[in-house]
Amino acid sequence: MSFPAETLAQPLAQNLVQSVDWLAIAPPTVAAVVALVVLVADLFVQDARKPLLGWIAVAGLAASALMLLPLVNDDRSTFCLTGDPGVCSYTADTFTLAIQFLVLGGALLAALLSVTALKDADRGLPDGEFWFLLLSSAAGAALLPASRDLATLVVALEVASLPAFALVGLRHGDRRSSEAALKFFLSSVTATAVSLMGISFLYASTGTLYLTQVAERVQHVDGQLTTLTQTGVVLTLVGFAFKTAAVPFHFWVPDTYVGAPLPIAAYLSVVGKAVGFSGLILVTVVALPSYADAWGPALAALAALTMTVGNVGALRQGATRAYSAVRLLAWSSVGQAGYLLVPIAAAGYADDPERPIGSTVAYALMYAAVNLGAFAVAALVGRTRSLNRVADYRGLYASRPLTALLLAFFLLCLAGLPPGLIGLFAKVTVFSAAVDAGLGWLAVVMAANVVIALFYYLQWTALLFRAPEGGTVRHRLPAPITAAIGLTAVIAVALSGAPQLVLRFAGTGLF
Repeated sequence: MSFPAETLAQPLAQNLVQSVDWLAIAPPTVAAVVALVVLVADLFVQDARKPLLGWIAVAGLAASALMLLPLVNDDRSTFCLTGDPGVCSYTADTFTLAIQFLVLGGALLAALLSVTALKDADRGLPDGEFWFLLLSSAAGAALLPASRDLATLVVALEVASLPAFALVGLRHGDRRSSEAALKFFLSSVTATAVSLMGISFLYASTGTLYLTQVAERVQHVDGQLTTLTQTGVVLTLVGFAFKTAAVPFHFWVPDTYVGAPLPIAAYLSVVGKAVGFSGLILVTVVALPSYADAWGPALAALAALTMTVGNVGALRQGATRAYSAVRLLAWSSVGQAGYLLVPIAAAGYADDPERPIGSTVAYALMYAAVNLGAFAVAALVGRTRSLNRVADYRGLYASRPLTALLLAFFLLCLAGLPPGLIGLFAKVTVFSAAVDAGLGWLAVVMAANVVIALFYYLQWTALLFRAPEGGTVRHRLPAPITAAIGLTAVIAVALSGAPQLVLRFAGTGLF
């Protein structure tokens, strides 16, 4: 019995058609569309009017962030299998929205800092290419936490990472910038290659790329494929450890932050980390919960090593060394990455892994606000002190009292001391996650590192209020930098007054 060709083709065509929830995908889509608009506009805008491209980019990132509002308390999924609508490639749940808010908000603040940086560079940074690359990276970073299959996850990771390489090395005629971009590129490409190898092994073992299906099928892999599956798990985790700058995969961080334009260093310290950690969470908690007995101890060891090396590295930065302020923030970000790893490791031991993951999200939101604030002040000081040493901040209170007070507040938040209550509460939630999971030894290591970090944070804070050496340097405060410092200050103060705004994630399910 034969069937007409039209009859055979119709079911196949129906299987290939997927409905698209445009509202769900709006945040990364708006950023991507604005990136193309900026790229095309750059061809027609005269050099004297190039700064307009920056404000278009800022407006685009603000619009992308505003598109998150209709999605609050309304879980949505799209690009789902027609035969199984519960298996989707894109999901906008609480976890996704929290990370997208962090990513787009961080990119917006970095863009505000970049407006002044491009003006100061005096064509040393090409406007059109810079804004296109920043928006493209932000779009990829916003896509990643919503990814629910390994292919989309890798694509989003590379869309976020590839433009960042170019942004680091975009400064014309700067040897440090070129070296930083090369180190960043080589380490990231290695991480991607290792991750792709691991993902290919997982696909060969399970026959699927969807995270929920991987979680189900990886438990029933044929005995002959067990070694292949285990190797895939290890390689995938190693690849994402590179992306999170976990020790010993952190070597690129200090030189990259120093060589990159300062707004891009701020962007990498927050958005780059959000990309790595959200990908690591999706791979471990969502795709590989049955291997928690393997990745839980591994991440616990990485967390202890990362926070220790990061804080010791920050402690060793001399106040008079060139670029020591940026290097201290770079090593501090490595130490903070160790704290962020603690709840993810705890999820491998917990009965309800979503609660520890909520602690990571809460801590990441706190860290993003105050770290971007510290980088914003560093960008201000760097305009008159090109070497940007910690010693250059001595006597800042005498010339800019409010700016000095805000930097002190940001540093105290990172240290976890009052009045930076949000930093204190965020550290307590991370500490509690480790204790509740039975990782008492990791909690002790974290407590010791918090004490180590107190020294260099307080040392920098005290320097702000000392009598300046020589004449007082007056730092001009451009409007974009003022806006960036003001926004981060408002967020940090609001969170210290009402920490439940982010700490509620520590007690709720995110997926």
